[in-house]
Amino acid sequence: MKRIDLNVYNSTMGTLIDLSDELTYNKNPYPGSINIPYQKLLLNYKQLLNKNKKYYIMCSKGIHSRKVVSILEFYGYDVTQVTKTEEKV
Repeated sequence: MKRIDLNVYNSTMGTLIDLSDELTYNKNPYPGSINIPYQKLLLNYKQLLNKNKKYYIMCSKGIHSRKVVSILEFYGYDVTQVTKTEEKV
C-alpha cells in the first residue's frame, strides 16, 4: 500500500479525497480536497472514480483510509493513503 504524509501532498499529484462525514468535513475542510464519505465511496466507487486517475485518500485517524485504499488497490485503482503526522488538539 502506498502512503504519503499530508505535508507532502500537492494538488498536481492527483485528487485528494477526504472520507469524513459531511458535517465533520464542512467544519474544517482541507484546502483542495473533495468530500466523499467513507460508506458512499465504498458503495459507489465505480461511479465516482476513474481507473485512469490518481487518488489520495485521507480520513481523521487513518483507519478508514487504509481500508478504502486496500480495497481500491485490489480493484485496480491508483490510490495512495494520506496520513497526518500532527494531531489536532
